[in-house]
Parts: sequence; C-alpha cells; structure tokens
Amino acid sequence: MEEEKVKLRVMGLTNSQIQSGAYALVLAEEGMRRLPVIVGTFEAQSIAIAIEGIKPPRPLTHDLVIALIKSTGMTITEVFIYKFEDSVFFSEIVMTDGTQFIHLDSRTSDAIALALRAECAIYTTESIMKECGVVIDEISRRDESEEVYDEVSVDDIGDVEKLKKQIVALPEADLEDRMGKAVAREDYELAKIYRDELLERKNKEK
Repeated sequence: MEEEKVKLRVMGLTNSQIQSGAYALVLAEEGMRRLPVIVGTFEAQSIAIAIEGIKPPRPLTHDLVIALIKSTGMTITEVFIYKFEDSVFFSEIVMTDGTQFIHLDSRTSDAIALALRAECAIYTTESIMKECGVVIDEISRRDESEEVYDEVSVDDIGDVEKLKKQIVALPEADLEDRMGKAVAREDYELAKIYRDELLERKNKEK
C-alpha cells in the first residue's frame, strides 16, 4: 500500500548552525510540523530569489531549466521528497506533457528551487515527517523576553558529534527545555538534535 503524501510549503531560509557556509531550508505542512533541509549557498540564493519573486537580468540555472522544460511542452506537476537515508533527502521531479508522466531524480535543493518557479506542489511522506520533522505544538513556548542562549554555545554547534555526546548526559527535562528554546527562536536543526535524543531514549525504554 502506497504511503500517504504530506503536502509542504516553503516557509523560509535560515543560516545553518550545524554546517558552516550552508543554510537550512524550512518546509512546513499545514499543521505544526517543520522539516529542515540543509542546502548550499548557491541553491539557497536561487531559492531566496524565487521566494522574493525577483527577476534577475539574466536567467539563473534554475530559470534556464524551467525554460527548457516549457520549450518541450512539459510542465512540472509536483516535487516529491520520497526518502531520507544517511542524512540525505532524496527527491524526484514529476513532469507531464498531458499524456505521460516522467519522474526525474533530483537533489532536494534543486527540486525545491524548480518547484517555486513552476508554482507546483511539494510533498513528502509521513514516515519522513515522523523521522525528521520538528513538531512545534509538542513544545511549551517560552516568553520571547527569556534568554534563550544559555545552553550550548552557537560556536560549539558546528561539531554535531561533539554536541550529541554532550547532551547524552542531560536529563530529559533539560532536553525538553532546550528543545523548546530552540523552536522558539526557529532553530529547527538544533531542536531536531534534542528531539532525536529524546526519541532514542523512549525507544530504549520499550
């Protein structure tokens, strides 16, 4: 039985606190879940231009691809993020000429850049949302006046493995508190690391 698709929209871009020189593309479903995807500088620039509706004087690579697709009589109907494996999202671009459908494998960052230009739907699977998504309504929201940087220094977040080793010794209450603060400032990457640690502990208890 085919897994039900979850529709997403592009919420925005933030600087990645985990990978230097990269950005976190935040995708959101209609509910409260967010899906952060790491993208490179070039792809982030292309996505940002599409989000803002900016028309560059000369076509960017993704603009050129859209023009080529249209010239063949094809249209992009959807982008589907269908797998998450070894910390990498796998996507496909679905195109049609009205009679047949073509599925093209694509990097997720490129697929999203094209989806924004084609104004087509973006989907993923429920299993990916459960594994990689951050659920905001599970977190108790903090007052914005609170200091939210009293945890691991942002400078330390670059070493993800070091961060994971540091939080193993933290009690669950502290993990939930830090996850809440990360979500409050929309740092979904860091929130996901705390959430994954909490889920791993719950799975071990079963």
